[in-house]
Amino acid sequence: MKKTKIFITALVCLFVIAGGILLAADHIDAPAVTSKPTDITDVYVFRGQNPDNMVFVANTQGLLSPGATADAKFDEGTMIEFNIDNNGDNVEDLVIQCIAKNGKMKVYGPAAPRVTGTISYLNINKLSVQTDITPYGQPPIIGEEDGIKAFAGPRDDPFFFDLVRFRQVIVGTASSFNNPGNDTFAGTNVLSVVVEVPKSLLGSNTTINVWAESKSATGSTSVN
Repeated sequence: MKKTKIFITALVCLFVIAGGILLAADHIDAPAVTSKPTDITDVYVFRGQNPDNMVFVANTQGLLSPGATADAKFDEGTMIEFNIDNNGDNVEDLVIQCIAKNGKMKVYGPAAPRVTGTISYLNINKLSVQTDITPYGQPPIIGEEDGIKAFAGPRDDPFFFDLVRFRQVIVGTASSFNNPGNDTFAGTNVLSVVVEVPKSLLGSNTTINVWAESKSATGSTSVN
């Protein structure tokens, strides 16, 4: 008998269309996850340096100051899950599941989920790669196994957004953004999970839909 954890969605649904990039930011504006490791700030999906690969990025715990980043950690009770719809019905056909354990990030999949929706089962038999979590200020540690690569650790927040100007536009005191604007997130960090996989593992369609969720462990069950 093997133990498989059950996870329930804590937050975030964000679509990205491969073959162009659609992205959005969600920096600590949801009360349920404010200042918690379940807070996903951004999701990115793009073609890798190797054009036969796709790269999936989920950033968490936004607005970390340099002083706070060294102590920031991935929660071992939280799974980050990339959901991949490869037939256009907006239901996940594949999942990539990432969970930290004892200083390592373990990546499972891409593999078909046992169930779809807000409850997930960790695909413990589909461990693809694991990597040491890179400490703050250190060169990136990259794990690789059978063509799948993974990174986990602190990074400078890549999302550029002029929040002050945005608020001015919203209230009508400005009509457009400045060029260049002022990056509200400059000097802040996030904890990133990056997974690069061969496109051949994602199905034969030329377009995929991707969303990410952070899921908290709520129990366990035994399966054969």
